[in-house]
Amino acid sequence: MTYEEYLDEVTTLITEKYDLEDEAAIALVMAAQDKEYFCPHDDDPALRNLEQAHADARKLFKEQQNFLA
Repeated sequence: MTYEEYLDEVTTLITEKYDLEDEAAIALVMAAQDKEYFCPHDDDPALRNLEQAHADARKLFKEQQNFLA
């Protein structure tokens, strides 16, 4: 999947798995992107898969205070 599709997938998983509103999930993914969390995913297409998206959604949700600070 493309980088943009990957970010969309992570955002969708956060809303579905953790019951966050769309706006909150988007803000979390954007904050992580601003802190360059997704740079490796941009550079390596192999990191943009569904299994990794689930792992990233879980990590972002659990550590959201680190990304939103």
